[in-house]
Amino acid sequence: MANDDKFKKVIAHAKEYGYVFQSSEIYDGLSAVYDYAQNGTLLKNNIREYWWKAMVQMHDNIVGIDSAIFMHPTTWKASGHVDAFNDPLIDNKDSKKRYRADVLVEDYCAKIEAKINKEINKAAKRFGDAFNEAEFVSTNPRVLGYKEKIETILKRLGKSLENEDLADVKALIEELEIADPLSGSKNWTDVKQFNLMFGTKLGASAEHATDLYLRPETAQGIFVNFLNVQKTGRMKIPFGIAQTGKAFRNEIVARQFIFRMREFEQMEMQYFIKPGTQKEWFDYWKKTRLSWHQSLGLGEKNYRFHDHEKLAHYADAASDIEFNFPFGFKELEGIHSRTDFDLKQHEEYSGKKMQYFDPEDNTSYTPYVLETSIGLDRMFLAVFSNSLQEEALDNGTTRTVLRLPAVLAPTKAAVLPLVKKDGLPEIAKQIVESLKWDFNVAYDEKDAVGRRYRRQDAVGTPFCITVDHDTLEDNTVTIRHRDSMEQKRVSIEDLKDLIKAEVNMKHWLKRMN
Repeated sequence: MANDDKFKKVIAHAKEYGYVFQSSEIYDGLSAVYDYAQNGTLLKNNIREYWWKAMVQMHDNIVGIDSAIFMHPTTWKASGHVDAFNDPLIDNKDSKKRYRADVLVEDYCAKIEAKINKEINKAAKRFGDAFNEAEFVSTNPRVLGYKEKIETILKRLGKSLENEDLADVKALIEELEIADPLSGSKNWTDVKQFNLMFGTKLGASAEHATDLYLRPETAQGIFVNFLNVQKTGRMKIPFGIAQTGKAFRNEIVARQFIFRMREFEQMEMQYFIKPGTQKEWFDYWKKTRLSWHQSLGLGEKNYRFHDHEKLAHYADAASDIEFNFPFGFKELEGIHSRTDFDLKQHEEYSGKKMQYFDPEDNTSYTPYVLETSIGLDRMFLAVFSNSLQEEALDNGTTRTVLRLPAVLAPTKAAVLPLVKKDGLPEIAKQIVESLKWDFNVAYDEKDAVGRRYRRQDAVGTPFCITVDHDTLEDNTVTIRHRDSMEQKRVSIEDLKDLIKAEVNMKHWLKRMN
């Protein structure tokens, strides 16, 4: 399936099966704003909980907070967002469409990368089992040439953005002959910076209102509460503060469904450390966060690290965990060594000391910060798009199956009476009543049982439990596994333990190395 077709099917499936709706759809929608539907809300909650348990509950020295969306406006002056939270935008004079200049260049590089993958696939077919991908990639002249070209382009882009040389960014786009993706036109305007923060007002009247911003990130709520948390929690360095919550960015070029939205949710953790230890902790959190992602079984080849050529002025190291979305490898999570910039900035602007007294060294210092930041919506898209598959069956038919990790699936089991008579619905409903204390369970009695299986496959339900006439005799039911379609008879009293063994978070999180 071509990537564009796959992505269109992802979007259509998300709507058809109650995962994601266009916001305000009856009014023709609002661009880059989406609502999570009944199943999408459950999947999103489960992802959030899976992150929270791994990040907060399983670490003795990490605690969670929930800071406000509204913050004192000086917060954003101190953080640098007022002066420097910009995207480089470029307009096409013919199509009148606006694009992020850096994304145009990155997409150009992604096309070169697709050529590399094509060469690898061709070689794999040619050499069969004897194919050594690592050796091929490191020695094939054409692949090496493609890699060198990508590296040269991205290095130049990073340097130009770092130096705010927007003229060179435009020059790079023109030299690469990058065309408008919609019209094919290469008639570009100059590149300009655009601030991404949403402004609002706080106050009862326009004359006395205070100018505020909707927060563009959740991290600053952690930094301004550093001392409160440290003192009330009697926290010792190293320690972390985590939170999840909404953030808002006035993305002019919002696209790719829920990948880039104007209202989105972040899951962030700021880890406060002793200066000089940042390299050690940077490596630790890179490994730990990748392990968390891989515990979900979405395929190790779908992840890779991208170390930043261009570093923010306050950072001394930064790396992204990229995921292979239907539209290519894109950032899923960022791990950043932020040095002591954030606390020192808030100390300067607030006039309050933001230091930690270390009883072991008998010294006071401003802690360094190691950040992990993941977009919950992007994680949702990674899980959902990777799980949606079309499978050819032995009988010549196909089925659409949403192979969500069972731990994240919105509904863990569907209980199906074989027919709507003979007391079977009553037994099925008793099973639902018994299981729903521990799991989200559905009841479905409409249509033939085979059609109901297909419906639950498409929704992503890991188990179907069928109550039939034998159940009346021996108190057993048929349990069917979504992925293998294997069916077996089990006792009703064993259902809870069987489902729990497959869906509990402990079972999945223990896969982390």
